[in-house]
Amino acid sequence: MASGVKVADGVKDIYNAMKVVKTDADQTERMRLVVLHISGTSIDVEKIFREKDLEDVDDVYKFFLGLLDVKHCRYILYDCHFETKESSKKEELVFFMWAPDTAPIKEKMNYASSKEAIRKVLTGIKHELQVNELSDCSDRDAFAEKLGKGVIKVEGHPVRS
Repeated sequence: MASGVKVADGVKDIYNAMKVVKTDADQTERMRLVVLHISGTSIDVEKIFREKDLEDVDDVYKFFLGLLDVKHCRYILYDCHFETKESSKKEELVFFMWAPDTAPIKEKMNYASSKEAIRKVLTGIKHELQVNELSDCSDRDAFAEKLGKGVIKVEGHPVRS
């Protein structure tokens, strides 16, 4: 079921910028978290958090969890940094659809029916998660499993194996 909601051009540009990391670019300007919301008939950017905005944040994953409002749905693009047993550091984009059980039913339906529109824009996204309550993602270990086997750290913090 399509909702008729369109993805704003700015969202496409942001996604393309996030998926191609330029080594010669200013790393403090790098986008790490982008919160998207449905405004009228379009999916648009609500807030962007760059590396420089997170300099004083001890745990970016916990910061991300703090963005999840239990009263409203959102889409979130998260540039997640993690390490594997092979000691390789990885950075991969994760697309979240946050649809808490406590959000208004019409809002949840609008986000669910508009998800396909944004998925078409996010070509090549490796990780996609739908989260309906904080307990679905508050466990760093369970989140690490969704990123793949052998993940030992998420955002510099160890996971239990």
